[in-house]
Amino acid sequence: MNAAPLAAGGHHVLFVGNSLTYVNNLPGTLVAIAESAGDTIRVGSEAGPNLALIDHLNGATNAVSRIAQGGWEFVVLQQGPTPAGICRDSLILWSKMFDSHIRKVGAKPALMMTWPIVGVGPPVDDVRISFQQAAQAVNGVFMPAGEAWRIALRADPTLSLYASDGLHPSAVGTFLAALEIYERITGHDARELPAKAFSNGVPLTLPEATIRLLQSAAHEANTTYPALAAAPAVKSAPVLAMAADHC
Repeated sequence: MNAAPLAAGGHHVLFVGNSLTYVNNLPGTLVAIAESAGDTIRVGSEAGPNLALIDHLNGATNAVSRIAQGGWEFVVLQQGPTPAGICRDSLILWSKMFDSHIRKVGAKPALMMTWPIVGVGPPVDDVRISFQQAAQAVNGVFMPAGEAWRIALRADPTLSLYASDGLHPSAVGTFLAALEIYERITGHDARELPAKAFSNGVPLTLPEATIRLLQSAAHEANTTYPALAAAPAVKSAPVLAMAADHC
């Protein structure tokens, strides 16, 4: 499939993920946040239900050919909450497999940390470490969206960041993840954004105090966890073709 050439100007970001990306349209929400601040972020998305990164590499989407299109600044890789052990090892391996495609077109790989399933886990720290190590293994960008969720919930446990299934994001959860990604991509402090919220690329009605709390949580997550870190020694992973719902 041949996609139209990317328009010039702004930041160009391709999302590769699953329903945690396409529910509430995370890419479109990111675009709306940027527009509210006078920034330009242009996005593409290759996402399908229940997909792990290996599924994209095996042809479940057009992710590899979309990357090859070129013009991207970041390729954001996302899969479900990934516990320690074989799932973490596999995430590292799959990130390395994507890295060769991403670097070939001059883009940077970015690993978006997701969040645990309510009542099931794995613990937030395990999820973070999995995505941190994957980012470090490819000298990529770490995007701690799941940590922004934890910080926000600590500040206000009544926030409804999850949908009713305890896995997918609510509109507010998607907005918070987009805030974290916006700050990481642009380098602009999320706390200085207008007091406006968005979901699915359109305005979302939230109290100003809640918006400011979410902006602060995104900023704290990015401040606490650097975008780039020297790659530590990580255990080599076996070549696996695991079912996506295992990770």
